[in-house]
Amino acid sequence: MFSNLPPVTKALLIANGIVFVLQWLLGDGTFAAFMLWPLGGDGGVESMATTFLPWQLVTYSFLHGSFAHVGFNMLALLMFGAPLEYTWGNRRFLTYYFTCVAGAGLCQLAVGTWAVMQGGFAYPTIGASGGVFGLLLAYGMLFPHQRVMLLIPPIPMKARTLVIVYGAIELLLGFSGLQPGVAHFAHLGGMLFGWLLIRYWRGQPPFGRGGPRRRGTFR
Repeated sequence: MFSNLPPVTKALLIANGIVFVLQWLLGDGTFAAFMLWPLGGDGGVESMATTFLPWQLVTYSFLHGSFAHVGFNMLALLMFGAPLEYTWGNRRFLTYYFTCVAGAGLCQLAVGTWAVMQGGFAYPTIGASGGVFGLLLAYGMLFPHQRVMLLIPPIPMKARTLVIVYGAIELLLGFSGLQPGVAHFAHLGGMLFGWLLIRYWRGQPPFGRGGPRRRGTFR
């Protein structure tokens, strides 16, 4: 099965797996400069302080905090990324994924910076979840009636319904603070930037006049 995966999805799975093993062997402090840090404050990981650097908007997505963290993200990448790459092609899929990753990073950067300005502690953000939530959004838009199975709880539902449910949950948790330590606004940011990019490709508002799509236009 793994050998039949499209190349970008396969490369992302391998890269995330390799980086996670290196984290486990070398310790998180080795990768502190590649985590996403807010503006205006320093934080520490194993006595190593750092702050925001531009490349962190991409590199944070290759780092994970636990086996469950990387496992769930890579499972979602496998489930949603492969069919999207087969549909879009390698280059467009790669563009979409990293647009979602960077967009999620920008949203989390804004939220984290605001928290630091209010006197909060500067802590890093890691994980591919922003990109994965963008993939989920795209899957729901391109294959809205495709049935998918949740893991917890094991309930089948349409992809469009799954996107709506997850989006609502992230909004609730993000604004209520009921699940601290999780970058809910990064997840929402990945979905937002993914939605905007798809609208741009389709020539739909706010990037175009809208109207019915012509044959051969972007799906």
